[in-house]
Amino acid sequence: MFSSLRKLFTSGPDPRDARRPLWNAVVATARDPHWYADGDVPDTLDGRFDMISLVLALVLHRIDEEPAQALAGVHLTELFVDDMDGQMRQIGFGDMVVGKQIGRMVGALGGRLGAYRAADGSDELKAALIRNLWRGKDAPDAGLAHVMAEVAALRAGLSAMPVERLIAAERLPERA
Repeated sequence: MFSSLRKLFTSGPDPRDARRPLWNAVVATARDPHWYADGDVPDTLDGRFDMISLVLALVLHRIDEEPAQALAGVHLTELFVDDMDGQMRQIGFGDMVVGKQIGRMVGALGGRLGAYRAADGSDELKAALIRNLWRGKDAPDAGLAHVMAEVAALRAGLSAMPVERLIAAERLPERA
């Protein structure tokens, strides 16, 4: 919806198109089967949203380390909103509901951006993962250990990647 309005009031290419490959990489990384099979993250609409939010938060944290690239983070967040809007409409949500749900999703992303700044291996990160991925229910020990290890590996891979290369990326760092 937002992209349709943008097209009405602007001319030329959408400046966010340059970030679309990175957005696709975020989604592909979040949909990697290991999160759901080895990590026991629920493979549900909520679980998928939670994983996209987790990966997106880690990518946005890395972009934030390079203030000159702040616009890339804004564009990536706008692509998140547009994609969530489109997904909800595709599964049948109406206009009245979509706006409220998008507001909740953006709020959830904001909360996760703060929570996922916790250090790798910390009790704070563990609590945030349990709260967000398993919705506060008991997380399977092996699954939680897998997710914590993979988050640390992804964060390390992102840290090793120059931000300029990251924002142009079509893939995120490979699993170890």
